[in-house]
Amino acid sequence: MRKQELRPGGETGQGHTASSPAEQVKALVDLLAGKGGQGSQAPQPPSRTPECPLKPHGNDLRIQRHREALLNRTGVSPELGSPSPRLTSLLLVEGLTDLQLREHDFTQVEATRGGWCSAKTIALDRLFLPLSRVSIPPRISITIGVAGVGKTTLVRNFVHLWARGQVGKDFSLVLPLTFRDLNTHEKLSADRLLRSVFPHAGEAGLASVALSKVLLVLDGLDECKTPLDFSNTVACTDPKKEIQVDHLITNIIRGNLFPEVSVWITSRPGAAGQIPGGLVDRMTEIRGFSEEEIKTCLEQMFPEDPILTGWVLSQVQADRTLYLMCTIPAFCRLVGAALGHLHRKRPGPPDAELWPPRTLCELYAWYFRMALGGEGQEKAKASPRIEQLAHSGRKLVGTLGRLAFHGLVRKKYVFYEPDLKVLGVDLTLLQTALCGRFLQREETLASAAAYCFTHLSLQEFVAAAYYCSASKRAIFDLFTEGGVSWPRLGFLTHFRSAAQRAMQAEDGRLDVFLRFLSGLLSPRVNALLAGSLLTQGEHQGYRAQVAELLQGCLRPDVAVCARAINVLHCLRELQHTELTHSVEEAVASGGLARLTSPPHRAALAYLLQVSDICAPEASLPLCLSPGVLQSLLPQLLYCRNLRLDTNQFQDPVMELLGSVLSGKDCRIQRISLAENQISNKGTKALARSLLVNRSLTTLDLRNNSIGPQGAKALADALKINRTLASLSLQSNRIRDDGARSMAEALATNWTLSVLHLQKNSIGPVGTQQMADALKQNRSLKELMFSSNSIGDGGAKALAEALMVNQGLRSLDLQSNSISDPGVAALMGALCTNQTLLSLNLRENSIGPEGARDLAGALRTNSTLKSLDLTANLLHDQGAQAVAEAVRENCALTSLHLQWNFIQAGAAKALGQALQLNTSLTSLDLQENAIGDEGASAVASALKVNTALTALYLQVASIGAPGAQALGEALAVNRTLEILDLRGNTIEVAGAKALANALKVNSSLRRLNLQENSLGMEGAICVATALSGNHGLRHINLQGNHIGESGARMISEAIKTNAPLCTVEM
Repeated sequence: MRKQELRPGGETGQGHTASSPAEQVKALVDLLAGKGGQGSQAPQPPSRTPECPLKPHGNDLRIQRHREALLNRTGVSPELGSPSPRLTSLLLVEGLTDLQLREHDFTQVEATRGGWCSAKTIALDRLFLPLSRVSIPPRISITIGVAGVGKTTLVRNFVHLWARGQVGKDFSLVLPLTFRDLNTHEKLSADRLLRSVFPHAGEAGLASVALSKVLLVLDGLDECKTPLDFSNTVACTDPKKEIQVDHLITNIIRGNLFPEVSVWITSRPGAAGQIPGGLVDRMTEIRGFSEEEIKTCLEQMFPEDPILTGWVLSQVQADRTLYLMCTIPAFCRLVGAALGHLHRKRPGPPDAELWPPRTLCELYAWYFRMALGGEGQEKAKASPRIEQLAHSGRKLVGTLGRLAFHGLVRKKYVFYEPDLKVLGVDLTLLQTALCGRFLQREETLASAAAYCFTHLSLQEFVAAAYYCSASKRAIFDLFTEGGVSWPRLGFLTHFRSAAQRAMQAEDGRLDVFLRFLSGLLSPRVNALLAGSLLTQGEHQGYRAQVAELLQGCLRPDVAVCARAINVLHCLRELQHTELTHSVEEAVASGGLARLTSPPHRAALAYLLQVSDICAPEASLPLCLSPGVLQSLLPQLLYCRNLRLDTNQFQDPVMELLGSVLSGKDCRIQRISLAENQISNKGTKALARSLLVNRSLTTLDLRNNSIGPQGAKALADALKINRTLASLSLQSNRIRDDGARSMAEALATNWTLSVLHLQKNSIGPVGTQQMADALKQNRSLKELMFSSNSIGDGGAKALAEALMVNQGLRSLDLQSNSISDPGVAALMGALCTNQTLLSLNLRENSIGPEGARDLAGALRTNSTLKSLDLTANLLHDQGAQAVAEAVRENCALTSLHLQWNFIQAGAAKALGQALQLNTSLTSLDLQENAIGDEGASAVASALKVNTALTALYLQVASIGAPGAQALGEALAVNRTLEILDLRGNTIEVAGAKALANALKVNSSLRRLNLQENSLGMEGAICVATALSGNHGLRHINLQGNHIGESGARMISEAIKTNAPLCTVEM
């Protein structure tokens, strides 16, 4: 077969054990090209007898021989027959995106952050089967993938497994062809095409094929020498008629020839766009490596050296662009092999400052040096060996560079002997081992020699090196070889020509070439390649002018395009990063609003792709004008998480964002537009995008003005949308009408799981509508309904829903004017509901009677985990009722009783409950006057309780006696991690008691003693005690009248005694 991914395990191990750099590079290149026992130059029989394939159609010996021939051609690689999971489960895609149609493979990977968005997959053994019982098998299937992702490896695996009878059992015949084979013919008939790949057909020819179900595999459409033209190709139905190869393929795809034959085409994405979408029945995509697979790949390359593996991985992760590109398997293995070899052959003192590689061009410069076997070159010394290597390098660039450059300009990636002769390539030089490390030769089925660079990026690097060298002496435009007047000659003129053509290339095919060309001017790359590929200091005088020229390409266009972002990549390769650094600092400091020029916008778009600051979330609050946002829209498409809060965006901006969210390329999963100026008109634009968007899962519209009409527009979209899982409409004045609309959506939507409707002036009527929807809905898990006006009537409606609903996990009813009757209804529901985990009833009007209903529910309910009763009217009587229930409850883990007029009596009851309770982990009693007596009761419980981890006693009227009781408890307790005593008056005596406890306690992690009248003496006691405590991580001593000098002294003491503890003074 024509090419092969670099393989893990034994094959890549050749690079690990080779005795010289040359042998290691040769092994690497062979694997990239599919040689090393796997090539197609001379089919070799396997070293072991393959499994006996299934015999189709009653011992049909011709097909049996065909299977055996395919097994011989595919070889016996360990990877064949057991492909990796990413090759046995392909992504189902609905067509090509604009990014795939228009951009370079590298740009596709960088823009999408190395991610693949399709959630649907299809197994390799079902690739050509119907997707459902009512559908039919696909006739035309296309599998796309960027260069080096493993398309040919996939084909080889499928063919190998079919020949062994393991996949594709519906096909009695599989005919694998590559476009490299087809390129050797000018004209071809369907009959001859069949015989070229299935010579066992005999005289029956096509007739024998017609009797069987046949799969025709066409691998590598991107390497077809003539583009397919479906609009101007004459129909042909005669299988014996000789026609142009591209016309033949077009007629096969249209079904004019071989109409009953299934066709499987593999291609890079851009070339796949030649085939009209209407002719494609199924499109799949090969995903690249995940983060874990990158690590696994490197581990397989160096199985005996985990330290080396870790070092290589750290170097790859240090550069985000490089790390993203390593999602391409072939690139990952190339980078791993180069870095691994160079780590074992550490550069000497002259090169120490050039190590490790920081840019793409530096990495390839090291690779080039490795290929030449020139490690350890000493710049101060010359030797015949080094001069020979330098001459070989320059000759290599002169020979292959012209081929690489003109192939790149003409979109040609496979070369044949006539092509080489036209370009004046010395065929004898191609037979040398040095040349073989970059250019691979293989035999086609027609016994013609085909040549290709082992990886597209190597062709681009060699092309850039040739252009850099040739520009010194060229008196014509290297792109057109047309005449150029003498005053315009010089390297800068040639570089300007290259930059202009790269900016004008709509498909981005010159983007990486321009990066390499820029990188060759950087001081580090020049130092690396001086003497072998470049002349010392060559073109260095132009570096500043080239940087200025590149920045001049960043014109004030409406939108920042991929070409502009590539200019920033070029500046980085040139090591001219001032522009990028200024914008990165502005992003980190929040000063981005003042940087609005076209170069700054382009730099921001570049950082959105590659910066570690922007990687987890593109956070751009308080800094974007509508104009800047509009220019960034093409790049915001690919941000996973986008935060655009507080930018004063109005409805016209939502029209723009709606167009982005509607785009087929859109990868945005979470977007926050909180605290802008969005009304119902802008919301309608967003809602329209939700009708077609399939990526967005979270939409935050907090604190806008969408109103009832905006809510209705979103609700109508939710009736159709099946991806949005979280929606926040907090503080949007949607009122009862808006709640009614959302309720109608919830009745049919089964994907929304989080809905925030706080502060929306929703009354009992709207609440009733929501409650009715909850009786039907099973997907909503979290409903935030706080700060509305539902009253007891709304609470009763929700209670009825909770008796039926078995999906809701969290319900927030804070500040809703709910009193005892409403609580009684809710608690009646809790007696039967077995799914609700969290209930927030803060800031309502629940009194002792309501508390008794709460207690009754807690005795029955076995699922509620969190109950918040902060700022109600429980008093001691109600709190005691709750405490009695806590003694029996075994489910509750968090109980908030802050601000409930609780005193010592209820605290005692809670203390007694804690002695028996084994589930409660957090208790909040702050702002209740429990006093020393109440604190002592809780402290007594801590001596035996082994569940509580957090205790909040702020402003609880606790003095020294209460603190002393707590200190005694801490000396015994081994589970409490958080103790908050802020705003009490424990004074020095209490501080000493706690300090003594800290000397022996090992569980406490956070201690808040703020505003406790400790004074200098008390603070010193606590600080000194920490010398024996190794568990405390945070302590707050603010507001204790210590003074600046005392604070410094105590802070230093704590740093000395407990260096891991953070202190607030």
